[in-house]
Amino acid sequence: MNNEMKRSDAFAETIKTVVYALLLAGVIRTLLFQPFWIPSGSMKNTLLIGDFLFVNKMAYGYSKYSCPWSLCPISGRIWAEEPEIGDIVVFKHPVTKVDFIKRLVGKPGDTVQMVDGILHLNGKAVPQQEIGTFVETNNQQGPMRNTPRCTNNPVAVGGDCEKELLKETLPNGVEHTILNIGQSYTDQTPLYTVPEGQYFFMGDNRDNSGDSRIPANVGGVGFVPFENLVGRADRVIFSSAGSRILAFWTWRKDRFFKALD
Repeated sequence: MNNEMKRSDAFAETIKTVVYALLLAGVIRTLLFQPFWIPSGSMKNTLLIGDFLFVNKMAYGYSKYSCPWSLCPISGRIWAEEPEIGDIVVFKHPVTKVDFIKRLVGKPGDTVQMVDGILHLNGKAVPQQEIGTFVETNNQQGPMRNTPRCTNNPVAVGGDCEKELLKETLPNGVEHTILNIGQSYTDQTPLYTVPEGQYFFMGDNRDNSGDSRIPANVGGVGFVPFENLVGRADRVIFSSAGSRILAFWTWRKDRFFKALD
């Protein structure tokens, strides 16, 4: 076999390897896990801007939104599994179909209401306990260069931005932290009854989250159909506080492979 034929065979093998790798990556992304990067602070302090995670797409079964560009030829949901209160879920916005990530607080048939900043489920207040202060640097965060909101304003650039940190215990025993910045119009809501086949989501950064407390056509998400759920977030894989992922000096090593509550 001459050198030209050897080079041709080596090139063909390289092409096959690349094709197989792309097919495998496509199968994994479609059926198993989807990468997701946190662009906003609506889930602080559970999720921070710059956290990178993989969404478990097997958790709730599969819908057309399980495939990239929503191309799965599926009507409704197959191999469906019911999500649990307290799950951190990636879903498609009911109107824009953009990916969102929030915490599930209301299932079909539940009533949900905010009263003086306290979450009420099925007529009962969800217990909250003050556990301290969440402190972050008052600076531009992530590629979007957003600055955080602080309870101790005015705060100079580079100063400590503070928020009240509380622990909330959901009816099924799930405990997680939430942030309180101050009085907000979303601290008082009507009484919502979650329709059949839909779900109610809220951000853990309660005063800085467009979620189910606000209708989908005016900056929130409203009720989210079961079909729109993409998967469950269980663990942060990687985290960077900088505007570029390669800026290694901004990596948050304490958040690598961090399990989510």
